[in-house]
Amino acid sequence: MRGQMMDFPLTIDHLLRRIESLFSPVEVVSRVPDKSLDRSTWGDCARRARRLASGLRSMGLEKGDRVATLMWNHRPHLEAYYGIPGAGGVLHTLNLRLAPADLAYIVNHAQDRFIIVDDVLLPLYEQIREQVAPEKVFVVAWQGQAPPEGMHGYEELLALAPADIDPVALDEQDAFAMCYTSGTTGRPKGVVYSHRSMMLHSLAECLPDTLNLSQRDNILPVVPMFHANAWGLPFAGGLAGCKMILPGPHLDPVSLLDLMADEKATFAGGVPTIWHGILQHLKADPERWSLSPELRMVVGGSAVPLQMIREFDRLGLRVIQAWGMTETSPLGT
Repeated sequence: MRGQMMDFPLTIDHLLRRIESLFSPVEVVSRVPDKSLDRSTWGDCARRARRLASGLRSMGLEKGDRVATLMWNHRPHLEAYYGIPGAGGVLHTLNLRLAPADLAYIVNHAQDRFIIVDDVLLPLYEQIREQVAPEKVFVVAWQGQAPPEGMHGYEELLALAPADIDPVALDEQDAFAMCYTSGTTGRPKGVVYSHRSMMLHSLAECLPDTLNLSQRDNILPVVPMFHANAWGLPFAGGLAGCKMILPGPHLDPVSLLDLMADEKATFAGGVPTIWHGILQHLKADPERWSLSPELRMVVGGSAVPLQMIREFDRLGLRVIQAWGMTETSPLGT
């Protein structure tokens, strides 16, 4: 005997439809390379993610093809998070902090077919360009210049995307994204996530006993989107309808504190070194920033010093220790 309840596939297309239906007006704010703010909405991101999916498929993307991103935390990267797997591709974030030799190895090992890169990161890509062979490279032109010879513009890809491509049939066990962990012996090793694992991880991050994310939250992922899928926050934030605050390449304490104060962040996630710098600035100039009393800071990557937790507590700010691995989707507890 089988149950009679709905059997609903846990895939990115349904998450995108939920975002469009319920959370289209919710803000997505990005700090871009010139330090200005790019203001958009979840609705705009969803529409552009669909255009990205269409554009990639018009370029020949097949289900299961890997598409790499070499990008900071900002709106186009959020679009890629949804658009690449929405096209049936596999989102492959490249860790820009790795040595060029490791980056080249990862691109080749993953057999990345396409790469999307920020123009401000082209000098890094040039260090591996002769060692890799993607079919096409798309450049996000923050500095307003034409892509280098042999590369294509990200905005042109979206602008020319056809509107009549049939949607891809997705299965929840299809490969969704992949990250390479560098914290092991030998060469970096790839971990492949499924649509189902991403959805369940996102649901878990919304539980009260975990991160307790909800539509009341304005979340700031300081953890890079090129590292362990930014702890799943871009997906859980979309599921819950959170306002997204993305810091771009500006991860210094003053820039982060300005963003947290101005955009009324209620949730932020990053490694202890980030919070150590923020703590020192708050202690040195406690009246400069008015942070939300609801702000909770999830800290992972290494153990949080007890003294840091106590000092933030004295400032009325809550620290939550998180643990996980690339292999655990990535949060574990």
